[in-house]
Amino acid sequence: MTGDPYWNHNVHYHPAVLAAVPDGCRTALDVGCGDGLLARKLATRAKTVTGVDRSPEMIRQARARQPGDITFAEADYLDGDTLPEGGYDFVSAVAVVHHATFEAAITGLTRLVAPGGRLVVVGLAYNHTPLDWVISGCGLPVSRLYARLKGGKRAPAGMPIEDSTMHWGEVRAAARRLLPGCRFRRRLLWRYTLVWDKPSDTA
Repeated sequence: MTGDPYWNHNVHYHPAVLAAVPDGCRTALDVGCGDGLLARKLATRAKTVTGVDRSPEMIRQARARQPGDITFAEADYLDGDTLPEGGYDFVSAVAVVHHATFEAAITGLTRLVAPGGRLVVVGLAYNHTPLDWVISGCGLPVSRLYARLKGGKRAPAGMPIEDSTMHWGEVRAAARRLLPGCRFRRRLLWRYTLVWDKPSDTA
């Protein structure tokens, strides 16, 4: 997406998140919002947007750039009493899931999605098989090209960074077990996307 103040592998996949926002989305939540860059983009697709992060510094940065139609709050999505259950038509989580156990993270995120709503995850995993290494190697020249064109890879100062403890196959299998019908796609620049639609209430 053009006009971003910085570029990195997470920002690179913001367009994929935005493309997954359903038409007519009323309420969107960006979990692990960092400095609010994706939340501000979501505000062009949803009527109301909330961004949450556990880091006080990230929320301070987000609020410093805050448009009037976005709410930023210091909150932990894993705390069941913090955010409304089923309160959001769209929930995004970019580079968030690997900061907790996968099952706890997915359970916490799906709890927030309204019936009929959508969850989009952009996540990380580590290489385990020879094919994993080949695919990752293919991303190197692309990453270097984008970094050169967009001024290098950067992240907001103070953003918490952590490595994934699961490899690609483990993430794929766990996603399909926990989120039946989800659409899992491994991406070139060391990320995967996961899209899941929560079933509507049938009662």
